[in-house]
Amino acid sequence: MSYELDHEAIEMARALAAEVAARADAADRAGALPAEDVAALRDAGYLALAVPVEYGGRGASLLTCVAAQMALAQGSASTALVAAMQHQVIGHQRETRSWRPEAYERIMQEAVAGALLNHLGSEPQMGSPSRGGLPATTATPAPDGERLLVNGHKTWCSGGRHLTHLLVRARLGEEAGVVLVRQELAGVPGLEWVETWQGALGLRASDSHDAVFRDVAVRHEDVIEAGEQKAAPNVWFATLLAAVYLGAALAARDAVVGYALERTPSALGRPIATLPSIQRQIGEIDVTLSAARALLLEVAGEWPGADGRPGTSERGAFMARVAAAKAAVTTAAHEATAKALQVAGGAGITRALPLERYFRDVRPAAMQPPAGDTAYEMVGRAALRL
Repeated sequence: MSYELDHEAIEMARALAAEVAARADAADRAGALPAEDVAALRDAGYLALAVPVEYGGRGASLLTCVAAQMALAQGSASTALVAAMQHQVIGHQRETRSWRPEAYERIMQEAVAGALLNHLGSEPQMGSPSRGGLPATTATPAPDGERLLVNGHKTWCSGGRHLTHLLVRARLGEEAGVVLVRQELAGVPGLEWVETWQGALGLRASDSHDAVFRDVAVRHEDVIEAGEQKAAPNVWFATLLAAVYLGAALAARDAVVGYALERTPSALGRPIATLPSIQRQIGEIDVTLSAARALLLEVAGEWPGADGRPGTSERGAFMARVAAAKAAVTTAAHEATAKALQVAGGAGITRALPLERYFRDVRPAAMQPPAGDTAYEMVGRAALRL
């Protein structure tokens, strides 16, 4: 592996997981990200995990961030998703430096001070920006010429009203760019949050709502990226999100093991953990998750990251490895959480156990890129050297 693990960072994630776990069930029922979770991430310095050391962050490697996210997600996958968005934006930027230098330096320093940020790229018509195309969201000069007005509709904006920095992908004339919209506690004039996410299948407490911009005024210097430069594949995005789903599946594994050791039906007279059929199913869960975890950590550890400053072609070649790990995690998380429900029986589908929440929280893994046939085609092309 390219890096040693930062064990202090992982212990920080474990401590945070224990704290957010106490709120996770209530947050899922309410369909809302707890402000206490965001404050805990900020106060612990977890939001600066990937920020370079020269700006006051930990400068954590992709491997450390993956391991930390896996730990945090065992407490709350929704909260871990919000943190993952921060880490993937920062990690990708510290390698590619596509933002204006002064904007990059300023945002890194603000992340250390507790800023919560996310890149808002997806739109209702366009879908994910990973598929290419210019956004429908625009940033055009105001009549007085002193400001730009942002208009558009973004989807899957994890963090919602808790975000302090919205990195909005927008059309600037005939090219795309990224505009920074700062959000204060009182809100932003012209910005409407449409709460679409409370009843989502999974990750209900991630506040992944829609953001609608109507003449939101920003300064010209808030255009932090411009130009139709070829987008560099983002190794951090899929890898860190895979860690979130795997963390939720690992939590399901621990929960069903605990249940099997405690559940003692009167007709049996001993814990169901003593039954060979239960032992076999839990063994299948362990083998499935262990294999996915080993591959994900191996892939994360191979990435040279900021030390090597990989180019676009190198990133493209490595994405086949990322796709393989993401596909393995998706399959393992789905199978393990489904089997955990089978082990628990009827109790597993009720709120008496957290297993149904873990089952739901890993379902979105199948939809996030690279997904499905696309992932396997990427792996196949790499194997065929096409």
